[in-house]
Amino acid sequence: METEAAAARQAKESLELAFQMSQILDTGLDRHTLSLLMALCDRGANPEALAALVRELSSAAPPTAAAATPSPVSNGTAAPAPASVSLFPSGLRRS
Repeated sequence: METEAAAARQAKESLELAFQMSQILDTGLDRHTLSLLMALCDRGANPEALAALVRELSSAAPPTAAAATPSPVSNGTAAPAPASVSLFPSGLRRS
């Protein structure tokens, strides 16, 4: 039980350190995305290929600030947020 807690603590610290470096380098990655990328690397994914994929998806994605800002509707309520861009082609989505 102690080893599991220590491993969880170490993983959290590693993620926090990676996130701080990500912020310094202005990558635009949030903690969740960074943790997914780290998990893929831990499972043997090629880090350079993942970096190229992130760059490609970032350049193809619409700006997040504009997507997150709700547009006003005539009755004073906010319009629904636009659907987010999927990282997977429709044929590759997991159910």
